[in-house]
Amino acid sequence: MKAAVVTSFDQPPRYQDFPDPEAVGEHEAVVDVVASALSPRVRSQASGAHYTSTHQLPLVPGIDGVGRTADGRLRYFVLPDTSLGSFAQRTVIDLRRSVDLPPDVDAVTLAAAMNPAMSSWVALRRRIELAVGQRVMVLGATGNAGRLAVQVSRRLGASHVVAVGRDAARLADLGAHHADAIVSLDDDPDAVAEHLADAGRHVDVVLDYLWGEPTADALRAIVPARADDSRPLTWVQIGSVAGRESSIPSAALRATRLQLVGSGQGSVSTRDIVAELTSLAAEVHAGGLFVDASPVPLAGIERVWRLPLSGPRLVVVP
Repeated sequence: MKAAVVTSFDQPPRYQDFPDPEAVGEHEAVVDVVASALSPRVRSQASGAHYTSTHQLPLVPGIDGVGRTADGRLRYFVLPDTSLGSFAQRTVIDLRRSVDLPPDVDAVTLAAAMNPAMSSWVALRRRIELAVGQRVMVLGATGNAGRLAVQVSRRLGASHVVAVGRDAARLADLGAHHADAIVSLDDDPDAVAEHLADAGRHVDVVLDYLWGEPTADALRAIVPARADDSRPLTWVQIGSVAGRESSIPSAALRATRLQLVGSGQGSVSTRDIVAELTSLAAEVHAGGLFVDASPVPLAGIERVWRLPLSGPRLVVVP
């Protein structure tokens, strides 16, 4: 079969022949891959940089997707840590880490939405419990996961959602369609601090996809401005596109009721993640969450590998 194959962690995968997969475990099945999204998580896997990396080569990247089983049924699957990912014509899935899909599902849209939407969906349902009517801020709202986090927060009951990010056009679009307020990190630093302070005065939950210096700056702005220091502020660390480390001000942990929580693979069990797949897939299929998806052929993987991920979600279609 054909697959996108990584033979060096500092080079893009190449479209080439790869051995056909075989199902050997009791719960395994070989599926024809229908669609699989190219995400920052997949890129970090292919570069050996992700914290789950085994550094095993050769490697077929891809962590999830839509596949067709031998009986013709479509399933959304999440792969375990494996060297045989979903950027291939066929892969092996664990049926216990997959869910049935309707036969009329838009496989490209579903593959595009599930992983980025899962980050906020699981965080708000498994790491914390978002109460109906609470106010949410999304730090890093202009990436694909952040844009969906704004929508997910609303669908799960948030009464007010603030979108914070750098892409002016995407921020404006979020403000027009999904977010109640926007804060541009491209403004003058003093203006950014003022806007964050105003937006964070009554916020209950922050979904943080940035980390690094933006998180430290946001805490310095928001904590002194809190309208009620005894009101819980739950800060959920999900991504780190702005830096792997952040210098959290010590006063932030003392001056207000701040709770720092991480959400990701490990802090949420595989069982809990899989338990959310059916409801999230149903939400995407019903049109409750919007994502701009762009299918690309598996054969063109080298051409699209380094394209910016800030635009439409790229979905590999074998």
